[in-house]
Amino acid sequence: MSDRVETPLVPPSSVVLVSGGSRGLGLAIVTDLLAQGVRVAAFARTVTPELEKLAAEHPDRVHVGSVDVTDLAAAQSFVREVEERLGPIDGVVNNAAVGQDSLHVHTANADLARIIETNLTAPLQLTRLVIRRMLGKGLRGRIVNITSICAQRGFPGLVAYSATKGGMDAATRSLARELGGRVLVNAVAPGFFASEMSAVLGPTQLDQIVRRTPTGHLTEPEEVVPVVRMLLREHTNINGQVIVVDGAASV
Repeated sequence: MSDRVETPLVPPSSVVLVSGGSRGLGLAIVTDLLAQGVRVAAFARTVTPELEKLAAEHPDRVHVGSVDVTDLAAAQSFVREVEERLGPIDGVVNNAAVGQDSLHVHTANADLARIIETNLTAPLQLTRLVIRRMLGKGLRGRIVNITSICAQRGFPGLVAYSATKGGMDAATRSLARELGGRVLVNAVAPGFFASEMSAVLGPTQLDQIVRRTPTGHLTEPEEVVPVVRMLLREHTNINGQVIVVDGAASV
């Protein structure tokens, strides 16, 4: 029998910040991290009853807030609150995003600006904010960006959304090299979920995606969560990667 002691996937001393943590994949990530004994800070524009329940069940390990990710001042205030309550943040999951439900020729300029600000500008700003604090405290942190297979495969009606997710994939690779291993940066690109964000595709296109997916079903949050957990682990040499979780639909 080996005497080797397994290292926790995510050290309990960690404080992980999850944007868009109120529902869907974000809520699943928050729930999983809590199960690992991690302290979690989560925000969203609207704090759902499900997220409020988790905060009530784990008052010493959860800090939640109603924050629009595009409001940099509010995000800064939230980060300071988290540090005061839970300690220094050494992990970030950039999950907050808005979808798109229009062909590019019909997408208003205001909608283009909103999608780009929410899905690209805001996570870059939040990442910069937290990384500065990580480096200042000498933490070897982790950044996990939730992107999409839309960045790698074309889908009608999702031009601006795909552009922002492609931008985050590119930023992931560049930031990983820029930080030189002091902070590890990776991305997870899920396939389509059965959610409101995939409703733009319609049942016909979703059925086509299912038929060409070897595993025969749309992506489930529970299939993505273990990958996020792995990328947040204490000892890993995975850096600058975009890991696709879509049942080989995009192969």
